[in-house]
Amino acid sequence: MARAAVFEVKAVSKSFGDNHVLKNISITIEKGEVIGIIGSSGSGKTTLLNLLVGFLPPDRGTVNFVQYTKGQPQIFNVLKKPLIVNRSYGFAAQTPSFYEKLTVRENLEYFGKMYDLGTKALRANVDILLKLMGLKASQYVTARDLSGGMKRRLDIACAMVHNPGVLILDEPTADLDPVLRNQIWEIVKRINMRGTTVVLSSHHLNELDTLCNRIAILKDAELVDIDTPDKLKLKYTKVQEILIESYPGSYEKIIPKLKGKNITSISQEGTYLTIRTQEPERNIKEVLTLLERGGEQLLDIKLNKPNLDDVFVKVYTKKREEK
Repeated sequence: MARAAVFEVKAVSKSFGDNHVLKNISITIEKGEVIGIIGSSGSGKTTLLNLLVGFLPPDRGTVNFVQYTKGQPQIFNVLKKPLIVNRSYGFAAQTPSFYEKLTVRENLEYFGKMYDLGTKALRANVDILLKLMGLKASQYVTARDLSGGMKRRLDIACAMVHNPGVLILDEPTADLDPVLRNQIWEIVKRINMRGTTVVLSSHHLNELDTLCNRIAILKDAELVDIDTPDKLKLKYTKVQEILIESYPGSYEKIIPKLKGKNITSISQEGTYLTIRTQEPERNIKEVLTLLERGGEQLLDIKLNKPNLDDVFVKVYTKKREEK
């Protein structure tokens, strides 16, 4: 069953001079989901996020925010009702927005006061965020003295201090090492589990696989596709890769018996027999039978399933070939 809408982007286009950044984009952000926006550099990810919250006006089309009162939807154009929309989302851009000379707690209190939070509500929100973001031990440290990963946490916390229903993150793990990236993604999961809708852009595609409910792919200013990670992988990369190592490795006796049986390609790569197929379960059983009959001792077997990087490459290659 479809979730309720939070943002509705309808036939939006945006250009800067002769540079067409977005063309006729339509997308609905659903309440409670984590949705990832992916694409190459310059594909329009940041522009789409800025349009979403009214930082930029579209050349054509509309962007609406949907607010629910007693279960009934109220639709607001983000440009015409900025005060209502601004209180409903938090935005952590690529460039941090906190103040370097303030402590962690002072930053959170400052941004909370900008939203006219009462003293009691502000104190409660700050304490919750310090714990949620793993910043409690550093709450009196000046922001400029924080590590890169801690600064990113603080920036997200500042965007969340007014307890918005939607959190928008533009490249939240850019320039972070794998350990710090994983920490940020874990925080994003925790935030989403509290009921917050999360919209994010990222270049680290495979890290979005288990994080996002849906992923939107931008290419050449257009929305190429939007779907769940699993459906995207099945749609664009049906072929899986089986790697088998055996002893003594007389693969030349096995390869002729496998060709043409739902196999895209088969080859020997180093000590491994590599089989690319759309039906890996069937072919694994078959090749194991052939190995046993041929007196081969199985040493290793691996199944490489398609990932979002494969989807990305396939989509971009397909578009180029069509042109």
